[in-house]
Amino acid sequence: MTRSSADKRALGFLAGLLAVALLIAGGLSYFASSDPDGLDSVTLNGCVLNAGGEPEGGTCIAQNAQDSPTAAGPLADYAVGGGEGTTGLAGILGVVVCVVVAGGLFRVLRRRGSAGRSEE
Repeated sequence: MTRSSADKRALGFLAGLLAVALLIAGGLSYFASSDPDGLDSVTLNGCVLNAGGEPEGGTCIAQNAQDSPTAAGPLADYAVGGGEGTTGLAGILGVVVCVVVAGGLFRVLRRRGSAGRSEE
C-alpha cells in the first residue's frame, strides 16, 4: 500500500509540529521565569514571609494553602523527580505523553466512526 502525496505532506506536517513542540518544551522552558506567577503573588498579598518564602504571619489566602495530592508526583513543579535542571526533560515527557494519549484517542474514535459508517 503506497501513500499519496497528501498523506506524506500531512505526515511531514505532523512530524514538524512534534519537533517544534519538543523544541519549545525542551529548550525554551529553561528561559521561563522562576518567580511566582500572578496567582501565587496575589495569594501572598498581606503575608509575612519567612526566610524560605513561606507565609508565617499576616492575613493572606496562602496561609490556608495545602500541598496538592500530586505534589510528590514524578513531574511536580515542572521537574523530573523534583530535581533541579530537569525542566526541559519534564516538558519533553509532557509532550510525549500528550501525543501518545491523543494518538490513542484518535485511533479509538476513528475505528468507532468507521465501524458505524460500514453498517449504513
